[in-house]
Amino acid sequence: MLGRKKRLQKKDAELDITSFMNLMIVLVPVLLMMMVFSRITVLELTLPELGEATEQNELDDENKQLEILVRQTGIEVFFPQGYLVKAIPKIENEDNEMVYDYDGLQELLKQLKQTLKNKELEKNQATLLLEEDIPYQVIIALMDTTRSYEDVVVASVVQAELFPNISLGDAPALEEDATAIETEAEQ
Repeated sequence: MLGRKKRLQKKDAELDITSFMNLMIVLVPVLLMMMVFSRITVLELTLPELGEATEQNELDDENKQLEILVRQTGIEVFFPQGYLVKAIPKIENEDNEMVYDYDGLQELLKQLKQTLKNKELEKNQATLLLEEDIPYQVIIALMDTTRSYEDVVVASVVQAELFPNISLGDAPALEEDATAIETEAEQ
């Protein structure tokens, strides 16, 4: 019996998950908070239809287009299509930079919306006509300005609707640009 050794009995290992539970208690709230901050916003756009100018559209007040023409020099608002309501030039901010007057545009759109409501017309579509080289952030700011504004109702701030359905298009060429292109073509 000398050659025979006594086998050591192995004890089952104890599983300690305390540190893992502590990690989960901290990690789950952090992940849930990050989900709120990483929300993605989707802006829906509609493209202008081909052949918009039909005889019925010209005669019918409800089908008249609100156009917001954005140029490097400022913003022009047309309603109905082709009739200038107001030109809003760029303004100087506190850094002495020329920027678009979003507040002036929003006030004009509020007045236009109220005028349409007084005529019992429900209009919620606008077309942004953009010149080339308009920065992306300016386009997003214009869309936000055109879509809604903050208003106070019963001591709480709410988003009031202006023109939420926004279409994008190219701005027509200026008359000066058109004549310059024609003279280049003739040479």
